[in-house]
Amino acid sequence: MTISPLLFIGLICLAGGGSLLPAKAIWLTIPSSGERCVYEMIQANVVVVGDYLCIDQDNVGLGPTIDIHVTSPHGKELYKKTNETHGQFAFTTSETGTYFACLSSHHDQSHYTVNGTAIVSLDWKMGIRTKDWDAVAKKEKIEGVELELRKSEERVNEISANIIYLRVREASMREINDKTNKRVAQLSFMSLGLSVIVSLFQVWHLKRFFLKKKLI
Repeated sequence: MTISPLLFIGLICLAGGGSLLPAKAIWLTIPSSGERCVYEMIQANVVVVGDYLCIDQDNVGLGPTIDIHVTSPHGKELYKKTNETHGQFAFTTSETGTYFACLSSHHDQSHYTVNGTAIVSLDWKMGIRTKDWDAVAKKEKIEGVELELRKSEERVNEISANIIYLRVREASMREINDKTNKRVAQLSFMSLGLSVIVSLFQVWHLKRFFLKKKLI
């Protein structure tokens, strides 16, 4: 059986016991006033799923509640909830850019007076990590090594797409940089030419003044 290069790379990753993409949630300490924001640079047409959970670190009574809102690169509100202890947001990106998830303590914490801060777990998943692989396995009747190979192939495809995106972005930034350097060079020559013209005019004006006063 012939194994494609993508599957071969996937096998190497499996053999190393590693993962091509991060899979751990982050923990945030939300102050009693103000907000904490996390952001991610995401391409267009990517499925994003986020799970958040606010916990009571001392396990005493009810935990604190938070307000959360998620916005697009241009400030469009994609998700908003208030007075929540846990939840999930999901959306498909419509544009490439930086997406923000901002969390703050809910203004009314009368039920919770143990601490002035909230501890929040935020698991921000994108692309392949949002797939329900159990459902895929049942639908396509695959399991074991074949399922792991399928996962690895998906991961490698996603990384390949990200590399292509970065190359395109690099080329775009290089083009902008070249245009900027060209304009700076043109402006420098224009400034130099203007300085020479002004200097010649000053010399001519001074010479004319001295001749008129018969100083030379």
